[in-house]
Amino acid sequence: MPSSIILDHLDFTWPDGSLALNDITASFSTRRTGLVGLNGSGKSTLLKLIAGHEQPTRGSIQTSGEIGYFPQDVTLQTDLTVAELLGIQQLVDALRAIEAGDVSAKQFEVLGDRWDIETEAADALRELHIDTDLDRTVTTLSGGEAMLVAIAGLRLRNTPIVLLDEPTNNLDSSARAHLEQLVRAWRGTLVVVSHDIHLLELMDDTAELHDGQLRMFGGGYLAHLAQLETEHTAALQAERAAEQVERIEKRHRIEAETKSARRARSGRKDFDNRKFTPAVRNQRRSDAEATAGKVRARFDDRVADARAVLDSASSRVRDDASIHIELPDPGVHSSRRIVEFRGIVMLGPERVAIVGPNGIGKTSLLEEIVESLRHEEGGIAVGYLPQRLDGLDDRATVLESVRIGDMTDGELRGRLARFLLRGAAVDRLVGSLSGGERFRVALARLLLADPPPQLLVLDEPTNSLDIQSVNQLVDALGGYRGALLVVSHDAAFLQRLGIDARYRMSPGGSLLRDEQG
Repeated sequence: MPSSIILDHLDFTWPDGSLALNDITASFSTRRTGLVGLNGSGKSTLLKLIAGHEQPTRGSIQTSGEIGYFPQDVTLQTDLTVAELLGIQQLVDALRAIEAGDVSAKQFEVLGDRWDIETEAADALRELHIDTDLDRTVTTLSGGEAMLVAIAGLRLRNTPIVLLDEPTNNLDSSARAHLEQLVRAWRGTLVVVSHDIHLLELMDDTAELHDGQLRMFGGGYLAHLAQLETEHTAALQAERAAEQVERIEKRHRIEAETKSARRARSGRKDFDNRKFTPAVRNQRRSDAEATAGKVRARFDDRVADARAVLDSASSRVRDDASIHIELPDPGVHSSRRIVEFRGIVMLGPERVAIVGPNGIGKTSLLEEIVESLRHEEGGIAVGYLPQRLDGLDDRATVLESVRIGDMTDGELRGRLARFLLRGAAVDRLVGSLSGGERFRVALARLLLADPPPQLLVLDEPTNSLDIQSVNQLVDALGGYRGALLVVSHDAAFLQRLGIDARYRMSPGGSLLRDEQG
C-alpha cells in the first residue's frame, strides 16, 4: 500500500486562543513535497501534528505507514545519545541485552532481523566522516554533526513516511550534497520544511502555509514563486481596477445628490409660489423625500457593491511581513583592536567570517573568543548569538526573555513588533515557539541590548529564517557600524554581508586568513 498523509478539516489553536491552522484539507502522496511559508506560519506545528507530537483542535489526520520525524530543534536535545538520534536505541538495547544473556521473547521481537544494526550504524556514520560511538551524547557533537547523524538515521530506519524540519541547518557543502543525494533517491512520502532554495528545487510538489491555509502547487519552489508572482500581479491590477470603479461610483452618487438637492430647491420655490392645501403640500413633500431616498439608496448600493469588490480584490494581494531591524551605532573606532585570538586579528568595524567543515571546532572557537572578551578588563561589549539557541528559558514568556532595564511593556512590545513578535505572541512561552520565532527572540534580546554591542558574534545566523527575513537581516547588518564575527555555511549570505576576510579552519584547529574574503 502506498504511503500517504491525509488531513481532513484540520484546525490548531494555541492555548492563548490564536489560530495557527484553519480548516486544512489536503493530502501528501508518495512524492517529495517542500513545505514553505513565512516564519511562524505553522510549518513546524503541522509536522508535529502529523507526527503525533501535537493534537489538532479539530479535524483528523490519517497516515498509512510508520513516520520518521526529524525535528527542527534536534541540536537542542543535547541529552540524547547518538543511537537515540539515529532512532535505533531500542534495537541496540535489545541486541546488547541478548548478547548479555537475556533470551526473553520481547528482546527478539524488538530486534527482529536487525542483528547487524551496530555495524550498519557504524558504516553509515563512517560514510559521513563522523568518528563516534553510539553511546556518545549530542552535546559532544557540533550542530552540523548532530544534523548528519539524524539524517543517517533516516536510511537506517527505512520508514515509509519521513518529515524533515530544516534539515540543512548547520550543514557544510559536503553534508548538503549527501542530503541532496538522499532526497533525489527517495521513494516514499517525504515532506521537507526548508528555506534552502536548492533543496526545495528537488521537490516534486510545493505546499505553502499562509494565513493558516495550505495550498498545493505542482513543481519546485521557483515554479511556485513564479505562480505567486503572476497571481500577485493580477491581484494588484484587480485592486486598482476596483479602486477606480469605487471612485467613479462615489462621484456618481455625489453628482446625483447634488442634482437632487438642486431640484428640491427649485421645487420648493415653485411650490411656495403656488397655492395648495396643507394636505397636498404634505403629500408633495413626502413624495419628494421618497424619491430622493430611492436615489440615495440606489447609489449607496452601487458604492457598497464597488467596495465589496475592492475588499475582495485587496484580500488577494499578499503582504508578507518580514523582520525590520534598525541597529544603533555602537561607536567603534576604526583603529581599535577588537579581537586578537589564536591568529585572528580584527581592527575596528571589520567583518570576519570563520569557515570550515562540520565538526572541526568553529563553534568552540567562537565560544572561547566570547569568553575571553567578556573577562577582559575594560573590554568591548559583546553580543553572542549561539548556534543552538539553548540560552533561552523555555518556561519564560517572550516578553520576560527580552526584558530591557526599565523599559515599559508598551515600549518593549513596540520594539518586538519589528521582529514580527506582536500581540499575544509576546505572552507565549518560549518553549512553544517555532524555530524561526525562537531565533527572532534570541536576535531581539541580542540587538535590543543597552548599551548596544560593539562586536556581534553570530553562529549560523540564517538557520530557520525564511528568505524574506534573511534579506532583512542582511539589510540590518549592512547598516551596523560595529565589528562582526560570523560562522556560516551559507556562502551567499557571507557574500552579501561584505566580509572583509575569512579565516579557514583546518583539522587540528589551525586558521589560515584569506585576505580576499
